[in-house]
Amino acid sequence: MTRLFPYLLLAPALFVVGAFFLLPLGLSVLGAFEGPDGPTLANLRRAAELYRTDLLFTLVIVTASTALTGLGAVLIGGYLTLGRSRAAVRVLGAMYRWPLFIPFIVAAQAMRGFIGQNGLMNNTLVWIGLMPQDWAQSFLDWRGIVITFVWKQLPFATLLVAGAMAALDRAGIEAAQNMGAGRARILAGIVIPQVARNIMVALVLSFVTMMSVLSVPIMISGQSPTMLTVAMAWRINSLGDYGTANALGLISCMVTGLVAWGWLRQAARERGA
Repeated sequence: MTRLFPYLLLAPALFVVGAFFLLPLGLSVLGAFEGPDGPTLANLRRAAELYRTDLLFTLVIVTASTALTGLGAVLIGGYLTLGRSRAAVRVLGAMYRWPLFIPFIVAAQAMRGFIGQNGLMNNTLVWIGLMPQDWAQSFLDWRGIVITFVWKQLPFATLLVAGAMAALDRAGIEAAQNMGAGRARILAGIVIPQVARNIMVALVLSFVTMMSVLSVPIMISGQSPTMLTVAMAWRINSLGDYGTANALGLISCMVTGLVAWGWLRQAARERGA
């Protein structure tokens, strides 16, 4: 009984993972190859023919958002680690976490009122005189999706990156400061190489998360092309075409799996070296 006790503790977690993740994933993969007359590749062909542009659009949006998220996380984490103004460090450390507790659907709704043509951002710029009224434009398109993704995902990535930076040995940083190195040079030459693995983890997790979000693209932009999650929802809700929707989901899983596999391979190579 003592030997079985650890497995009994793991049983609820394994049940949740199996019932709510692995089982739906398996059914979705099987559904991508199901046809009226048996197994078929027609769903994958239809998905590739109809949504090739949407797939490219999704990859561009998510890749750009991931890159900007990583850049922002490095800059914020770098200032929290190397910043000289204690007041600014405390304020920044308190403020950047706020979007972490906001769901994606709430973030998308908030952005609709902020970056629209008559939204808070344009009205504020016009009110303080930095922009004439004629220049006001709506960002409720691909730019709005990128802005929302970065704003929502940045706190998560920053927590991982800033935490790793805070755990570094300060001796090397202080030695570089004593020799006259600037903060930018210390960040690029000393800090980032030591936390590169944590940065990659944050980027991979952010990429996978943004690939799966439906609320942001469907609420921010109603234009075409759109992201694959919107295409999947439309195939199911409007056409009842679960086969093509499962094929699109399989393509998304393959993309995220390739990204995760690339990172794991690189990590294994570094560990072996």
